[in-house]
Amino acid sequence: MIDIIKEIENLDWSKEPKGLYEPIAYTLASGGKRLRPTLALIAAEAIVNEGLLNGDAIAHTVPAALALEIFHNFTLLHDDVMDRASVRRGRPTVHVKWNDNTAILSGDQMLIEAYKQLAQVPADKLPQVLKWFNEMATAICEGQQYDVDFEHQSQVRIEDYMMMIEKKTSVLIANALRTGGYIAGANPAQQEALYQYGLHIGLAFQIQDDILDVYGDPKTFGKAIGGDICCNKKTILLLTALEQADAETKAELEQWLTVTDRDAEKIAAVTALYNRLGVRERAEAIMEQHTALALAQLDKLPQNKATDKLRTLAATLAARKS
Repeated sequence: MIDIIKEIENLDWSKEPKGLYEPIAYTLASGGKRLRPTLALIAAEAIVNEGLLNGDAIAHTVPAALALEIFHNFTLLHDDVMDRASVRRGRPTVHVKWNDNTAILSGDQMLIEAYKQLAQVPADKLPQVLKWFNEMATAICEGQQYDVDFEHQSQVRIEDYMMMIEKKTSVLIANALRTGGYIAGANPAQQEALYQYGLHIGLAFQIQDDILDVYGDPKTFGKAIGGDICCNKKTILLLTALEQADAETKAELEQWLTVTDRDAEKIAAVTALYNRLGVRERAEAIMEQHTALALAQLDKLPQNKATDKLRTLAATLAARKS
């Protein structure tokens, strides 16, 4: 299988002006799971000759895989500015290391670079790949706006939250899989199975992210714990707590939501309320449900080593600590 990490490392950012390109190199060198480009390649591997590697078909997927990874990191640069996040993957965020304007402009250039990569997809596949990519990009922007809107809405339902994270997180993962499979020759039923697998894996991934933000280890999670609590972010934990709490507990929780100047105390108090209500266990049950739904989609694909990788990945993401 193609080493996507080396492909990313081989991208040349030694250009002028350095103030534009150095933050891009810094962002892409910060590691991360490389989940989306890896999934695009695994999907292609699963489809080509029912798992038998075909160098040309796999190689044709690489530009799309790189485009997805660059695009994903572009969204993180802008998200960190919007969220005022100070740490990403254990390192200062771009807007902290440089400034807001640099993070915005370098992020804009990353979006352009993603489309440059996408343009290298084989011509016969490019129209459909581009259509899906644009639909994905729009959904992510919509999801981000819903996320921002929810911070200021007192009434947000769990189903609203699930719709938001599907747009903000899942569609990118789903599109990576569908695109990789399509370039390698997947039929429509296989394309849909890959997409649905990605949607459910993405939902499970984000729910686990919500859990780790409260219960994770900062050393392995890569960013400060409790950030979602401090900014009253509507996560599966908070929404479940508000839904499950009795009147007295709900009033106590809502009182803490008004606190803006005692972060450590607020994190400890809200976490204690979550523990009392058992919201972590409820969130984990929802995560496991979506993991199971994702795995069911794999039965519709050729059964081979690549499909086995997707099964293993589902279990790994559910148990991840970072």
